[in-house]
Amino acid sequence: MVDKKIKCIDCHKDFIFTEGEQQFFEEKGYSEPIRCKDCRSKRKSEKSTSGFRRY
Repeated sequence: MVDKKIKCIDCHKDFIFTEGEQQFFEEKGYSEPIRCKDCRSKRKSEKSTSGFRRY
C-alpha cells in the first residue's frame, strides 16, 4: 500500500490517507474515508449535540 490523496466531500481540500490508516481501516472493515479528519470530527460533534437523546 502507498499513501493516497483524497479530496474531502465537505471542505474540498485534499488530505492524505496514510498507509497505516489504510491498514487500520481494512482491519476494521471500514470503507475508505470521504471526509478529512477535521470534517469528520466536526460532523461527529454536530451529530452528538443535535436532536434528542433516547434513554
